[in-house]
Amino acid sequence: MNRRQPLPAETPVVTVEEVGGRALIAAPNPIAAASGILPGLSLADARALMPGLAVFPADPSGDMAALARLADWCIRYTPLVALDGTHGIWLDIAGAAHLFGGEADLLADLRHRLGKLGYRNQAAIADTPGAAWAAARFLSGEDSIVAPGEARAMLAGLPVAALRLPSAIAGDLERLGLRRIADLYPLPRAALARRFGLLPGERLDQALGRCEEPISPRLPAPMHQVRQVLAEPIIDADNIAAVLQRLMNRLCCELAIAGRGARKLELGCYRVDGRAVKLGVGTSKPSRDERALLRLFAERLERIDPGFGIEALTLSAPHVEPLADLQLALKRGESVESGDLATLIAPLIDRLGNRLGFERLARAVPRESHLPERALKRLAALASPPRPSAMSRWPDRKSPLRLLPRPEPVQASAPTGSPPEEFFWRGRRRRIRRADGPARVSCEWWRGDRTAPRDYWRLEDEEGGRFWLYGQAGGWYLHGLFA
Repeated sequence: MNRRQPLPAETPVVTVEEVGGRALIAAPNPIAAASGILPGLSLADARALMPGLAVFPADPSGDMAALARLADWCIRYTPLVALDGTHGIWLDIAGAAHLFGGEADLLADLRHRLGKLGYRNQAAIADTPGAAWAAARFLSGEDSIVAPGEARAMLAGLPVAALRLPSAIAGDLERLGLRRIADLYPLPRAALARRFGLLPGERLDQALGRCEEPISPRLPAPMHQVRQVLAEPIIDADNIAAVLQRLMNRLCCELAIAGRGARKLELGCYRVDGRAVKLGVGTSKPSRDERALLRLFAERLERIDPGFGIEALTLSAPHVEPLADLQLALKRGESVESGDLATLIAPLIDRLGNRLGFERLARAVPRESHLPERALKRLAALASPPRPSAMSRWPDRKSPLRLLPRPEPVQASAPTGSPPEEFFWRGRRRRIRRADGPARVSCEWWRGDRTAPRDYWRLEDEEGGRFWLYGQAGGWYLHGLFA
């Protein structure tokens, strides 16, 4: 199998895409860019400038997928991470920088780790997204942190292209002598808009913080999240479980203060190779029972691939619901009312659901029907119960635990209003010793059912077997068996 040999470090490299039948440069490496080969240049012109150019086909979808993976890895610093087009990543670190020792330490850690992953990167911190974008691309690393209130002075000496303007607009501004952003400060906004449209003024206002420019994070920021950055990478499930236990304790304390319980938890493991591994579990009822939630993760930690090591973990609750302290007290064995049974079996449902899939769990709820075979229906374990009504309640008749899939006809005869003295079912003769009934069930006329009413009897034969039969229009049918 032939393997592509690595290129020497001094080789000029470009990627090429086909546009309108022409091969154009999509991206050059620094060596090629230093020789004047820029995106949009034709491949023929690029080769005329540098005959020894190494050319590879562009892969936009692969580049976007790699950028998205890197953005997911950056969530280790802040949950508010967004893609900046196809070449950059936004990180909103407001309220998160102190977790890493301050803005300077966070930025140094980010650049160091990206460098270890093989990424040549430029990063900057500023009050506004526009100012940070400009500083990251046009300032040196030493000046990459713009102090609060210093964005105007920093932007003044940068070219107008630092305002994220299209190349055509930036070129027109430069031809008119407006080469620096400071040249735009004294210009009347109306005159600028008449000549170049609203975009230059809007970008300038965004960079200076005169108007808001919110970023759209890839994932909604969870309301409750805790994180742990590790001094040394970990690779085995026992160490992951130990860190998870500390994170779970902190998260449950935070949920208790907020009076909420988690319905969904997500564990994020950030590996040293720049990949993020996510593991999620769900609960049938809101919960902040630390031990019960840890058990849900315990069965799945072995599935985590740590790669060469995990250097940071986050635990978030993206879906929470109100949870009163009374519900927690019930789990400690205090008196339980019948309506709280669902709360007590919630841990069992959680374990079965996370192991087998919640879609495979179902529960029975009453349905508006007089007929026993229609009085119940299956409902997903996590589905909200239907609104109760006068008819949608559990039947109060003494029905058997087991109903047959459909009533089976039996051979029997009895006077009107009396139970049979014997009946034949599945080739056997059953002599009746005791009988209780009848209980009449009428047809459901509102559904178009015009059949005769049923008269149900509870029967016991000489061998102790107990049966549920009904007579209807001269015939007898076996509908269920008692224990």
